[in-house]
Amino acid sequence: MKTISVSAVALLAAGAVSAQGLPQADSDWFVAGETTIQEILDRQPNTNTARNVILMVADGNGVGTNYATRLFMGQQEGGLGEDYVLPFETTDWAAALVKTYNINAQTPDSAPTAGAMNTGVKQRFNLINLGEEAIHDDCSTVEGNELTLLSEMMTEAGRSVGIVSTARVTHATPAAVYAKTANRNWEDSVPEDCTAQADIATQLIDAMEAGIIDLAMGGGARHFLPEGTDGGRRTDGVNLVERATGLGAQWATNTEEFEGLTLDGETPILALFEDSHMQYEYDRTDEPSISEMTAAAIEYLSQNEEGYFLEVEAGRVDHASHAGNLFRTLTDGAAFMEAVATADEMTDDSDTLIIVTADHEHALAFNGYCGRGSDITGLCYGIAQEGIEHTDEPNLGSDGLPYTVAGFLNGAGSVLVEQLPEEGETEAPTETETGEASPEESAPIYSGSRSELTQEEATDPDYLQQALIPMSSETHSGEDVAVYAKGPFAHLFDGTIEQNVIFHVMNHAAFKSAE
Repeated sequence: MKTISVSAVALLAAGAVSAQGLPQADSDWFVAGETTIQEILDRQPNTNTARNVILMVADGNGVGTNYATRLFMGQQEGGLGEDYVLPFETTDWAAALVKTYNINAQTPDSAPTAGAMNTGVKQRFNLINLGEEAIHDDCSTVEGNELTLLSEMMTEAGRSVGIVSTARVTHATPAAVYAKTANRNWEDSVPEDCTAQADIATQLIDAMEAGIIDLAMGGGARHFLPEGTDGGRRTDGVNLVERATGLGAQWATNTEEFEGLTLDGETPILALFEDSHMQYEYDRTDEPSISEMTAAAIEYLSQNEEGYFLEVEAGRVDHASHAGNLFRTLTDGAAFMEAVATADEMTDDSDTLIIVTADHEHALAFNGYCGRGSDITGLCYGIAQEGIEHTDEPNLGSDGLPYTVAGFLNGAGSVLVEQLPEEGETEAPTETETGEASPEESAPIYSGSRSELTQEEATDPDYLQQALIPMSSETHSGEDVAVYAKGPFAHLFDGTIEQNVIFHVMNHAAFKSAE
């Protein structure tokens, strides 16, 4: 028979339990929890019209990668990391989970995910801003399937539009602000028989000439220059940089030229700091940081009293994860967080909607029962019985070897290695048992085991995280990402939403709220 103490009965009879009467009431955790609840209760929906909209996308920064960045930044500042607060992890930001799948793909690609945020509809894998009847790599399906973009709507309303990316400005996520293409890789050319669309770089300059794009900063100069000209790759002989400057655009390629730009809000800006992607933050020399580009873009765009739309992408977060190099994923992630803080500081919540999200996650996983403060880029250390911080002994797998806190399910750091031919053999062994299949028709056999790993090795900036499935480039993941927002109608982000809903919040805040 269940019994209840006399004191508990008295409390229940009183109808409520006073927090002050609880034995845990003096705990810092308890007090912080009460404070958080009160801050949420005090929060009031902002229903102003959003004069400005800033969409900030850390490419590949899903919930897991965001968690790793939180620990990394906290540990870089000398803390344990787990309790660190990123710029948008406070109660004045609304939040939701986002489903990232594409129309025809469980695991998404950056092109249609970025397109969904810029058009309000989900799209097909490897397409940018074309309707669901369009087919990848089929130029004949472009005409009649072009979608209207938020940038075009902003321009029609008299507002300015800018793009900042650490990737090529013709890459999937930044291209989604202005381009419509049957193949995301048509950055400087299209098939000979394709007349329905121009290549992506040409579309950017077309958009500048049309007044749709006012500012573009990032990498990718090679797609704007003809072959034989400063690493150019264009085979049509067209120099798009000369075309842009001929239209009156400012041009910058390094830090000095960046700092010399006139941020008047009137003279278009094309700033391309690398032939391909910009450098990783850890390796950055003679080019501005993503935070510096964001600040310059906001200063420039804010000259328009009607308002603006700015998309900021931390593209190299994604690339480092593809390479299996978590250290650079997190250093670029930290640089993105600085850009978020910069955007927040430079704008007013009363008229600016800031949205922070990702297009997709990666195949990143976290291992073992790690003690507090285990270096997110290093080994998983044991949980201490006393105190807070981890023990000095790394946890071991069943093979008797230590393992890292984080790893990838697939990638270049795979513990499986292709079996090479034995001495005297001409071919490596294959997975065929009958001998009927030729080596070209069957996959090689992979085998191997984990090797001893030290903390020094695991925390080296060039270390590739251990992975299982061998792949030259680690893949995306289909799991949810998060979206955080503050400013007008940020409260519309709630629960779990489809990725294309992000557009609809921006559209409502910028246009429908004023109707």
